Amino acid sequence: MFTGFAPSPSTVVRWASVSGTFYQVQSATGLMFPSWKNSGEPIMAAGTTTASSGESATGRFSFVRVRVEEGRSDGAYKLQIPMTGSLQNPAWSPEGNELLLTRFRNGYNEGPADLVVFDLEDESARLLVADGSDNVNLPGASWNPVTRQVVFSSAREPHDEIFLIAENGVPGDEIQLTSRPGHMAYEPSLSPGGERVVFESHVLDVETNGIITSYKVDGSGAYEPLTGASDDCRQPNWSPAGAYIVYQRWVGGQWDLWRIATNGTSPLKLTSGAGDKTDASFSPNGQWIIYSSDHGVLAGANLYGLNATGGPPQRVTFFGGYDGAPSWSPDGQRIAFESYPGTDPDGSTGTAIWVISAPIF
Repeated sequence: MFTGFAPSPSTVVRWASVSGTFYQVQSATGLMFPSWKNSGEPIMAAGTTTASSGESATGRFSFVRVRVEEGRSDGAYKLQIPMTGSLQNPAWSPEGNELLLTRFRNGYNEGPADLVVFDLEDESARLLVADGSDNVNLPGASWNPVTRQVVFSSAREPHDEIFLIAENGVPGDEIQLTSRPGHMAYEPSLSPGGERVVFESHVLDVETNGIITSYKVDGSGAYEPLTGASDDCRQPNWSPAGAYIVYQRWVGGQWDLWRIATNGTSPLKLTSGAGDKTDASFSPNGQWIIYSSDHGVLAGANLYGLNATGGPPQRVTFFGGYDGAPSWSPDGQRIAFESYPGTDPDGSTGTAIWVISAPIF
């Protein structure tokens, strides 16, 4: 039954069966991959088990079967979210038991778009924001652990602005945070304490020249630009300790990742080489950044990890299609992301949400 199986009681062994089902063998010393706890189906209770294929091993193990679909070999699994449409931009709840996501009703990036909260334990989903316009959250620091609020952008009239809603809210509870007649606001994330929001600012009806902008949530201060007016900077995400913001900047015909202090000083380019690098957010300890790129060599973008001070990227997912919009769980054990079996989701019916165990760099 088991191929190449010869573990000791303190090891974890993973392999795929002929049918494509992915198995994990868990030792009795404790849960080694907690990200699989709620997605797995128990197929054998813990006990003394012997299995062999030329070799044998005896020990106390629990066996877990994990769904693997569409030919993935990297251990990622698809969440069974009871929602139609394109599911995108996962962001974790502070406890890590729920995911916030954007549901585009009519295909990839094709609105209207709603905000949905998915419970990882009972696999239920509830609408948080749904008013018939494009309501979009950013992966990463969208769900604040202090204020218990969710931040997002909305394209409701007269143009895109930033909104807040309580985590236990219902459609209609959201409140508008930014209001500028001549500017649009996209892609917001909250500071660790929830006092400030940072977002991508554009002159009204101009999609280029994004300016990373900071603003006090209580409305008591001015809008503070952190990047230059002649640059094009997008998708800012706050670091967990609050000292830095990571974002993507258009230079030399491609997107690269940069880091900046929260007062707009000390810009640092983090990535180089071929290919767009997008969708960046921090690990919970602030030491790593997860992002999406094809690095000029892949047919579709996959996920990569990068030290928060720069350095060589390390590949996280291994898939022949597209993986993007990643977000790290608060316990550092899992990464949620959107995925599509083709190399480019644009024009498709949309992506699904997947989870993979976070690597140890």
